[in-house]
Amino acid sequence: MAGIAELGYNGGMSAYPESWRADLLAAVTFLTRLPLHRVALDEPLSADLAAASWAFPVAGVVVGAIGAVGYGIALAVGLPFLAAALVAVAATALATGGLHEDGLADTLDGLGGGASRDEKLAIMRDSRTGVYGVLALIFSVALRASALAQIGFGWRVAGALIAAHALARGFLPAAMRFLDPARSDGLGAGAGRPAAPMVLWAGLIGLAVALVSVGLRPGLTALVAALAGAVAIGWLAERQIGGQTGDVLGAIEQAGEVAALLAIAAWSP
Repeated sequence: MAGIAELGYNGGMSAYPESWRADLLAAVTFLTRLPLHRVALDEPLSADLAAASWAFPVAGVVVGAIGAVGYGIALAVGLPFLAAALVAVAATALATGGLHEDGLADTLDGLGGGASRDEKLAIMRDSRTGVYGVLALIFSVALRASALAQIGFGWRVAGALIAAHALARGFLPAAMRFLDPARSDGLGAGAGRPAAPMVLWAGLIGLAVALVSVGLRPGLTALVAALAGAVAIGWLAERQIGGQTGDVLGAIEQAGEVAALLAIAAWSP
């Protein structure tokens, strides 16, 4: 088990392919549970994760593609669109180990309960899931599955999954940069603040992937919708707990992903 610092960063997006590969490896390893070079989540994180954050949308492409494969297999064995959509959502959750879903549940439990900032943060650290968290997960899965089922055809669903996952993760570096850590320890504080170029690259990559995957109008609509979802969670977190945590980042990804899929589905015949 090795820390992120051992992957060979220089603190920014280097012109050398070796650094690009290291950034990609760090992003995919950190945001998924694929059997690559592992990063121990319980180790202190260096700011190098922030330097690799430009590659977060690329990790989203990988996760979306896994979901698309699951959807295609489900259709091939004769499952209806809705069942295949649920398989696709399950495949993406398995690929990430439920990382973002866990963050969504903890964040909604914290923001929905507790009278003070400290109480909300304590609830978010509690491994038990409350009513708000359960409802958030139910609606997240239901909305994503219904959107995919509306899109229907396999190649369109593949494009929607890839676009939504890339866009949602493309906003995480901005959240890491512009929202203060809500506590002095944990993932939100340990990941560091990405430099402005990393934030810009992540956003541009996410947008480019969306435009290629679903087309101009659906891609731009998904961008606006995902941005609105991400900003809403970020605003709530800033207002109630003073910034972001690892759980809040997961909730931001989920809000962006759900909103993007619904926007793309709205363009489906």
